[in-house]
Amino acid sequence: MRLAPLMKGAMIAVRDCMGVKPGERVLVVTDTGKLAIAESFFLALHALGVDGTMVVMTPRSHHAEEPPDEVRAALLSCDVALLVTTMSLTHTKARMAATERGARIASMPGITEDMMTVGAMTADYQRVSELSWKVTRILEEGNEVTITTERGTNLRMSIRGRKPGIPPDDGLYREKGRWGNLPAGEAYIAPVEESVEGVAVIDGSMSPLGVLSEPIRLEIVRGKVVRIEGGREAQELARFLENLGDPNAYYVGELGIGTNEKARITGNVLEDEKAFRTVHIALGMNLDMGGTIDSKTHNDGIITNPTVTVDGKVIMEKGVFTI
Repeated sequence: MRLAPLMKGAMIAVRDCMGVKPGERVLVVTDTGKLAIAESFFLALHALGVDGTMVVMTPRSHHAEEPPDEVRAALLSCDVALLVTTMSLTHTKARMAATERGARIASMPGITEDMMTVGAMTADYQRVSELSWKVTRILEEGNEVTITTERGTNLRMSIRGRKPGIPPDDGLYREKGRWGNLPAGEAYIAPVEESVEGVAVIDGSMSPLGVLSEPIRLEIVRGKVVRIEGGREAQELARFLENLGDPNAYYVGELGIGTNEKARITGNVLEDEKAFRTVHIALGMNLDMGGTIDSKTHNDGIITNPTVTVDGKVIMEKGVFTI
């Protein structure tokens, strides 16, 4: 019975979002930090009459670190994969290879029991999908994005020649080769890397730090963070990036716009980046989004209550969609 509260979110994921059917090869990838939640997905598969397999690994040390070879091999042989992990496998070459082979994949880095019972996993994913597609179509036709906030964000970037994630991260992964996060709810694009200029004031949360006690100010020149300012957490972020020894970890690789009204800012970027009234920029890996940055990591920073324009048209004003 300890797993009963988690079954609502697990059934939404397996039945509604993934559309899993008996006879499909379904793989649950987890680690020792997420066993209980992984079990709830496994039980949901059983309730639907689906024969699944679960593999358990040691938690990765950071987002986008590759899984063991055994996990990669399992991913390459499944029809559906549920990645219930502590750190993200979303931006790994193993996930990309499995997608290329046609696997449907839901990546759930850092998912919590709270998300499964009252948070973003309980959303109406048809509504999430409709809004995600609407924002995606605007990005698809756009050339330049600007983002401003009252706290000092003033960013501009080119998206000319770049395609947004199509389909978007809408939570409905029912067709061969579809992948994304669960909980879901964002439209996203890899901006032209060296076009990103200005200041981003991250005031919601920042991976891997969690909810911020004070904003982190990032100065960005030709797509690269050249100065990190703020308090203790800004210093922690600077140390984290420096210790990676990866110069590409400083480049802006993604712009995302949250579209899940059930999502909250909790310090877990999996949910935070989906929240209404937010956008996020990510530093690092974006090869899987059509970008050019090959990095060891991918770290998202949440900006709250932004005003967003695409080619001069306001699509969000102080956090409220105007489309």
